[in-house]
Amino acid sequence: MQMELHTGIELAVALTHQTTLPDLLKTATTQLENAFGLTRCWALELDLSGRTLHCSDLAETCEFDCGDFSHPFAHLLQTGKARELARAASHRLDHPGFQCLLEASHRPKSLRLEPLKGDDGRTLGILVLCRDEPDWSSITAQPLYRGLLQLLTHQWIAQLQSRDQVWQRRLLKRSLDNLHDAETLRKRCESLAQTLVGTSKAMTSLRAQVVRAAGSQLSVLVQGETGCGKDLVARGIHELSDRADGNMVVVNCAAIPDSLLESELFGHTKGAFSGADQAKEGLLAQANGGTLFLDEIGDMPMALQSKLLRVLESRQFRPLGAQKEQHSDFRLVAATHQPLRQSIEGGSFRRDLFYRLSQFPLQITPLRERLDDLESLSRHFIRLYTEREGTGPLGISSHALRALETYDFPGNARELRNIIELACLQTPAGDDIQPEVLNLTDLFAEPYGTERCGGEPHRSEVAAALGVEGIRDLKAAAQAFEAEIIRDRLRQYGGNRAQAAQSLGLPKRTLAHKCLKYQVVEV
Repeated sequence: MQMELHTGIELAVALTHQTTLPDLLKTATTQLENAFGLTRCWALELDLSGRTLHCSDLAETCEFDCGDFSHPFAHLLQTGKARELARAASHRLDHPGFQCLLEASHRPKSLRLEPLKGDDGRTLGILVLCRDEPDWSSITAQPLYRGLLQLLTHQWIAQLQSRDQVWQRRLLKRSLDNLHDAETLRKRCESLAQTLVGTSKAMTSLRAQVVRAAGSQLSVLVQGETGCGKDLVARGIHELSDRADGNMVVVNCAAIPDSLLESELFGHTKGAFSGADQAKEGLLAQANGGTLFLDEIGDMPMALQSKLLRVLESRQFRPLGAQKEQHSDFRLVAATHQPLRQSIEGGSFRRDLFYRLSQFPLQITPLRERLDDLESLSRHFIRLYTEREGTGPLGISSHALRALETYDFPGNARELRNIIELACLQTPAGDDIQPEVLNLTDLFAEPYGTERCGGEPHRSEVAAALGVEGIRDLKAAAQAFEAEIIRDRLRQYGGNRAQAAQSLGLPKRTLAHKCLKYQVVEV
């Protein structure tokens, strides 16, 4: 009796010292084997669903489906009573998992299957005891055996409760983190809505994407039509990122002549080329620690694209005329209105550069596909006009908004702003903008009479189109008027597009595009 008491205390201490459920079950089965001379003892844990028993102590994890009655454990869970099996009966069970368990137990002559339940009746699992003696009463009648099972059950429940608490704490932390992330996202989206204005689903989604892009260091490619606000998206990414304290360096690849673009990006040393009378820091160096925004990346020359790709991969560059390379830690945002995939197929844009730029692609929906944003954008532009001029309209009428909805806005939000600002100028302070002051004219519509003489409008037709009484197509009249101004200015400067563009306040490339679009021929 003294020896049994001593052994029981040692076993109890060993069980209570285990801090995890796998350790508890491993210790319990080992102690039962040693205390009662078992050839083997297994602990099968019932999962939380109550559908599967796991025996993780096997070399290969063994599972038993509780709904599969080809093994004895399913019957045991149904009855809740212990069961003894002889070797002969065990051989007749053809369940592969159960036979695997027997094989790992060295085919004992006798098995005792002991279900373990908590005080609340919840089944925890099953003990599988193996020995060569068929009489189990000599073990099960011992107080030590019953006491150990009771202690094991108690500790098993304690481990499950502890595990549940840990899981609940982790779940709570994850929920709080998600709430914090969601609240941060909401606040940043609200802040972004001051510049990326719109209540449509497309704009709401875009703002959320901008916030996520800002939280990463991935290169962002912003694609969208002219005037849709690609620069505002780039600015939002910069200001919401951890680089907001650094510079945001803007490079318009379409506005800088090809011969100067490389020098502007990389910089140059004194004497690097004719006219370089002093060293100049490039825009890549200026963007160190901040954001480099390459606007109209689709217009970048092919020769410079390969050099840019190398810079993006290494963040190393060499100013023109320099002997050593420099390093710049910048985050890249690029934008284009051109369909780059078509440019790739046409051979004017590098495929590898496209994939390097579009690690985080953003697509801006054109205004004509999100007319729900017309009112909020219009009121936003009215407010900006009033703040700048010190006076302006009170708002915009519902009739004017309905008129705006009939227009397709080829120039997107930028064109809407021009329309609203012109309407503000013609609306008395304190009044609402009315439909009659909205200049809804598509400057890029096909010009009147382009089918004549190689596509160039005849002067008499232009004059007819410009006559107030003869106007039948307002869009064609505005187009023809702009084409005639460009043609006259080119004639004035002897066909010099650079001087004509400067006199009209246009980039040279824009003038070239208009000449092509309007089929203007210099004379």
